[in-house]
Amino acid sequence: MKHDNAMGARESLSDSLVYVVDDDESIRGALTSLLTSVGIKVLAFESADDFLAAEMPDVPSCLILDVRLRGTSGLTLQQHPFRESVPFPVIFLTGHGDIEMSVKAMKAGAFDFMTKPFKDQDLIDTIAAALKRDGELKRQAKIVAGIRQTYESLTARERQVIKLVADGLLNKQIAGQLSLSEVTVKIHRAQAMHKLNARSVPDVVRKLQQVAPLH
Repeated sequence: MKHDNAMGARESLSDSLVYVVDDDESIRGALTSLLTSVGIKVLAFESADDFLAAEMPDVPSCLILDVRLRGTSGLTLQQHPFRESVPFPVIFLTGHGDIEMSVKAMKAGAFDFMTKPFKDQDLIDTIAAALKRDGELKRQAKIVAGIRQTYESLTARERQVIKLVADGLLNKQIAGQLSLSEVTVKIHRAQAMHKLNARSVPDVVRKLQQVAPLH
């Protein structure tokens, strides 16, 4: 069983991507060698600007970022408007770290803050945890996108009916509120639940909560 888990972990890491931004060539090389040795794909950049200009495939990812960089600094990269360009966990790695920097980075949403020199296994474990979190967030985002797409496929009447179903109203009550026959309500309800792939009222509620901004 442990062997199977280890195999699964390696496979998941091989489908991931780690970005490294550090203006020290030796650090970039060392990190690239370390991570590729455990099956993790790496893209290394000398500057934040080079990183921002690169294509970012939709796979579980994280960013290893030096705090002090020439040009746009690591901490600046984590702030608006750059923050929207980095939609995955950020791990700060620096030889100049102090408490103030660490607190500022963590408050801004950094996944972790590590100082040089670091233990290889500690860094690998942190990266694995960051990639796992990003993978889970991406899977959830795809689920929500799918629900939103199916919700948008509902007719206006189906949306009215299914929202009232989620509010706990019975078919008869919905019919009275919308001035429809109960049979018509049943038809719209069935069609909406089929499109949403919802098996029960609680399932309808959960799915509509995912697309609440559309209401």
